[in-house]
Amino acid sequence: MSRRATIRTEHDDAELVARALEPDNTDEMETTVEADTVVTHIERETTGGLHSTVDDYVVNLAVAVDVTATAAPNRQPTDAGSASTRQHDNNE
Repeated sequence: MSRRATIRTEHDDAELVARALEPDNTDEMETTVEADTVVTHIERETTGGLHSTVDDYVVNLAVAVDVTATAAPNRQPTDAGSASTRQHDNNE
């Protein structure tokens, strides 16, 4: 049985943030853009694996926001504060 999490964060330039995240995504992750929101779905076989992947993703997201601020210096980065999971299924 798989464990799943969906992380949604809003940004001024969601496409740019998603592109910055893409190189760090694993096969268990899918990142899309919906208007001004980056949506990342993560699915792992174990709760520990899901936890680890979500932790890594949040760190990568913070770096992506910083990188996009540097890439577009005339824009203020927006990151919805702390990344939060709006859907988190742990089926053990």
